[in-house]
Amino acid sequence: MTWQQSLNDYKNYLLIERGLADNSVTNYILDVSKLINHLGTNNIVISPTKITPEILQYFVFEIAKLVNARTQSRIISGLKGFFNFLIFEGYREDNPMELIESPKIGRKLPDTLSLTEIDELIDNVDQSKEQGERNKAILETLYGCGLRVSELLDLRISDLYFDEGFIKVTGKGSKDRFVPVGDITQQIISDYINNSRLQGPIKKEATDIVFLNRRGNKLTRAMIFTIVKDLAKRANLQKNISPHTFRHSFATHLLENGADLRAIQQMLGHESITTTEIYMHVDKSHLKQVISQFHPRKDY
Repeated sequence: MTWQQSLNDYKNYLLIERGLADNSVTNYILDVSKLINHLGTNNIVISPTKITPEILQYFVFEIAKLVNARTQSRIISGLKGFFNFLIFEGYREDNPMELIESPKIGRKLPDTLSLTEIDELIDNVDQSKEQGERNKAILETLYGCGLRVSELLDLRISDLYFDEGFIKVTGKGSKDRFVPVGDITQQIISDYINNSRLQGPIKKEATDIVFLNRRGNKLTRAMIFTIVKDLAKRANLQKNISPHTFRHSFATHLLENGADLRAIQQMLGHESITTTEIYMHVDKSHLKQVISQFHPRKDY
């Protein structure tokens, strides 16, 4: 079995059998590709079924010189998954990555914005420009619903259940969830759909897509990043933010105002509550309030 054959089979496995999103599949394949490039650069000729722990340990040692601990950890995890796939398919009997440990990394707390900072960003949207109404609706949707960028890009008009107060979101692994949407966010999205969205061309394949570019096609991830970065600069915001910052802020503000962690988990589409629990570390001030309100020995 060649590396290219194994890589193609692995990609199909991730897409079809595990049902992972395209971005996740790309990252997994990239991890294995880094190993393949390393073998080529060092003139190491060996198949994926014969590669040894010693060769892989050397690769990990070399990659550690180029990337930070978090990226190194992700690559190791990705390679372990690849070799587990080969075992699953009967190509190997062992995982040569089994004894290779990931570097210890602390949990990175997410960056957040205050409500004032979010208002400043939205206020700096130039609505006199052609795409101003759309850009305002994008920010309101990211913050108002806590969406990932990919979920925002794939949002469809047929996913908007405003009469019921929900939108349907297609998350990682093509899993659908329903997220509540507030009246303000509903109104801003509706204004965009009924006004400026109709002013430009709309491609046939994008007729149901909510957010369109000026050519009438679906927006790209890069365009959303550019919109956010430009607004941060206009607002003179001294923080390194991204579209994902609005999702972090959505969850953090809900938690700070007393929302249940399980409810936040459902709205964010996290499979594990452990992922959601990272927001517990952002602001612990509400924990004292929980004790004083609910613990039977709160008073002396």
